Formats: sequence, C-alpha cells, structure tokens
Amino acid sequence: MSAPSPFRRWIAPVLALTLACVGAAAQAQPYPAKPIRLVIPFGAGGITDMAGRLIGQALGEELKQQVVIDNRPGAGGSIAAQAVAQAQPDGYTLLLGTVGTQVVNKMIYARLGYDPAALTPVSLVSNSPYVLAVAGLGGVKDLPALAAYAKKNPGTLNFGSAGNGSSPHLGLELFKLATHSDILHVPFKSGAEAVNAALGGQVQIVIDAIPVIQPQAKAGKLRMLAIAADHRNPAVPDLPTSKEQGLGEFQIGSWNALLAPPGTPPAQVALVDEALARALKRPALVARLAELGIEPLPTGAAAYGKHLRAETEKWTRVVRAAGTKVD
Repeated sequence: MSAPSPFRRWIAPVLALTLACVGAAAQAQPYPAKPIRLVIPFGAGGITDMAGRLIGQALGEELKQQVVIDNRPGAGGSIAAQAVAQAQPDGYTLLLGTVGTQVVNKMIYARLGYDPAALTPVSLVSNSPYVLAVAGLGGVKDLPALAAYAKKNPGTLNFGSAGNGSSPHLGLELFKLATHSDILHVPFKSGAEAVNAALGGQVQIVIDAIPVIQPQAKAGKLRMLAIAADHRNPAVPDLPTSKEQGLGEFQIGSWNALLAPPGTPPAQVALVDEALARALKRPALVARLAELGIEPLPTGAAAYGKHLRAETEKWTRVVRAAGTKVD
C-alpha cells in the first residue's frame, strides 16, 4: 500500500480542527439561540391565556428571542404540566403554572402524571383576583347579605364554576367555609358557560376573573358583590374587597408562575428570571395588565417558594373540608 500523499496528511488534521471549532462555536451560542415555547394549561381566551400572551411577548422582547404560545388545556392543567415535566431541560420549554398545576391537582386527582415539586421554579408572574357576582337575587348587595340569605335558605342557592376542582369552584368552597353556608355547586366546562348559566337563571352565583364578570355587570345582567382580595383593584376601583366586608379569609385569584423542566440549568433559569423582572416593570405592559385586573407579582424563586407554601396550607384545608376529588 502506498504512503498517504503530503496533501492528505495535511488536510486531515486541519479538517478535524475546523469541525472542532464549529462544534465549540455552536455550543458557545448564547442562550436563548432559538424560540422559547411557553406552555399554557388552558385554552385561548381565558384569563391565564391573556396573561401568558401579554407577558410572553414582553419576555421575548427582553430575551431578544420569540416566545411561542402553546395552549395545552385539559385535566385542570395536568396535561400541560406533564408535557413540560417530560420536556428537555434546555431552557427552551416553560410552563405558565397555576394554583391547579402546582398545588390543587395533587390533592384532588387519584393519579397525576407529573410531580409538581420536581418542576424547576423560575418565578411568580401575576395574579388575577376574582370577583363574586350574583344574578336574580334582588336584595343581595354584599357578601354579608349573601351569607345571610344562604343561611336562611340552605341548599336553595346554586353556584356555577369552570369545573370540579377549578379555581372558581374552590373559591366558592372557601366562601362556604368562611360563612358556614350551604350552597350547591354546579360544574360547567368553562367559566364562560358558568356565566351564561347565571344569565339564564340556572345558577345564582358565579366567581371568576374581572374580564369574565365585568362586561355582564356593566350590562346590568350580573351584580358584582366583592373582589376576593385584601386590596381594591384599579380595573374595578369602586368594588369593595372581601376584607372590607368582614371576610378577609375569602381571597381567591388566578395566579401564575413560570416553571421549567426538572434539571434546567441554573444559569438559564436566572436569565429568564431577570428578563421577566424587567418585563414586568415595562409601563405599557403594566398598564395593559391593569386594564384586565391582572397584578404583577414579586419575581424570583424565593418569592415563589414562600407563596407556594402559603397556598398549599390554604387549599389543603379547603379541599379537605369540601371533599373534592376527581377520578
């Protein structure tokens, strides 16, 4: 066999060095080098989707990379959470977590295809305090009056929610627990269906986010009794809080947090957290969120951990008292 030509002896190491440099350059690309997928656990049009799209756009602008919305509704958010839990931990898949995905689902579902505690926390994002409203109850104009009516007429009032184990459902269970009242739960497939049921006289009570309730209240078809929070909201500045009406325990809203797959590198988590903190200080974004009644929350994993512990303690008590389970 003839010896390799001088050219072949020279080109082989050069080619190897070139490929090594290309590989190193690819690995050294700053994160994020491609679009990030934000998985939202509910369908388009709801308050979680509204918050996710607005914040996702601003987050993408801060990261100088597109954030693509991926709606994955079903099973109280479990389908979306499981998809993110099984995704590659490369920083390119995020979950817009909720009280359902992170707290309640593990209490009410017999089988859960993911471990909420295994997801990597990035930060709290926002909260949308709920409004309690009534239809067809002429003399009921505040929460104490509703509680008094329910006690005087046990088992005659119905409340509609977005489904068994949903945040509106548990919100009314919290109201029942705080007021020792007997009110029947009627589950629907969505908050919009529950509101339509109230307009049609099937239920007398609904609780949901401000953009869901407020249009019907402005049209005179629903009466808003309170915002379930400890402070007033600029989207409904004249609406008293539950705390003002002597029911400080009755606080419920749709809060969100950013989470990543288990094992996501801390450096990438930190970059997303820092970008989110900047996004939530943008005046235009803050103003648009305020129009919808959505409030930015403190950022960082530490704030998320503190919030999660408080929410877990709160909803464990409510779920046990209500006996809520989903097969």
